[in-house]
Amino acid sequence: MDYTKGGEKLKQDRAKKQMLWFGIISLCMTFAGLTSAYIVSMERRDWLENYDFPVALIISTLLILVSSVTIHLAKNAIISGKSQLGTGLLVVTIALGIGFVVSQFAGFSAFQEQGYYFTGASSNITTTFLFLIIAVHIAHVIAGFISLLVILINQLRGKYTPTDYLGLSLGVTFWHFLDLLWVFLFVLLYVTK
Repeated sequence: MDYTKGGEKLKQDRAKKQMLWFGIISLCMTFAGLTSAYIVSMERRDWLENYDFPVALIISTLLILVSSVTIHLAKNAIISGKSQLGTGLLVVTIALGIGFVVSQFAGFSAFQEQGYYFTGASSNITTTFLFLIIAVHIAHVIAGFISLLVILINQLRGKYTPTDYLGLSLGVTFWHFLDLLWVFLFVLLYVTK
């Protein structure tokens, strides 16, 4: 009977991994559509080419890159039995993620200080795309926060062990994906400004 239970757990674990990857693929498709529309729209005559790229977006990129390192270190610490270190690194990752979102909103403010808005008379297609792409990514980072909070709660409850840490692993994979996605978006937005 233990083999049946073990087999059922393996099936459930595999299903959870597949669900994560289906979600990641659907997010890739969403952002492929957005970035494709962005690139095609660059041919428009009213495309804005003369704006200052907000320093806050550069800072947010650095913060999310560091958060990817800290969550990786947290996972390694938890798997190797260093529970307190892992918990501390998870808290640092959440703090860096919050810093990322705050910096993103500072980037929005920097665009507005230049007189560019998402909609209205002071908007144009360029700034609408910039605001939209960044806002959609922020929405997914909030989903990442929920994942991180669940991981932290489970870690505080002692759920993860060196041999049983699937939830942690899935959350770390999702956070790394959000990191890589932002780096791609940042490079696209910065290079095409």
